[in-house]
Amino acid sequence: MFSKKKKNENQDPTEQNQDPITENGADAQVNNGENNAEGAENTEAAPELSAEEKLQQENAALNDKYLRLFAEFDNYKRRTQKERVELLQTAGKDVIVSLLPVLDDFDRANKAMENNNADLNAIREGVALVHNKLKGLLNQKGLKEMESVNTVFDTDLHEAITKIPAPNEDMKGKVMDVLEKGYTLNDKVIRFAKVVVGS
Repeated sequence: MFSKKKKNENQDPTEQNQDPITENGADAQVNNGENNAEGAENTEAAPELSAEEKLQQENAALNDKYLRLFAEFDNYKRRTQKERVELLQTAGKDVIVSLLPVLDDFDRANKAMENNNADLNAIREGVALVHNKLKGLLNQKGLKEMESVNTVFDTDLHEAITKIPAPNEDMKGKVMDVLEKGYTLNDKVIRFAKVVVGS
């Protein structure tokens, strides 16, 4: 008897208390497991949303989507409007740049005419060259001169300034003279020809 008591006394006090702790720990683990299971059931058994609440959520989601799309479209409109303004401001740049050499040629012709000893024929030839150069550049850009004389008067192409008696029956209703040439740009009339029509 004595030896058993001594044995128990010699044991570490922490070892003596281990069994109750493990038992309590196991109980705590079991209790925690039960609590976790109950918590899971509670989340699963959360009250379902009513039809009205579901509709409110859908409405909020659709409203948010609508606002985002509206903002995106508004940004798109602003961006395209800005691009259009920039395009209009620089649209004539190609034509103007191509006309600069013609302007230089006219400057040279003016300098040549300032010289009193200038040959009139040489100046005339120079001006004709500049004129042809300008016409060539404009033709490259799609500009075409209308041929109106001796053609039937057409209100889509011509603007009648006056009527004069026709010299013969064939010239009635036809263009007899052109006061101002008409032009088309890429087959679209940009200036009507001002003409005299035979009657």
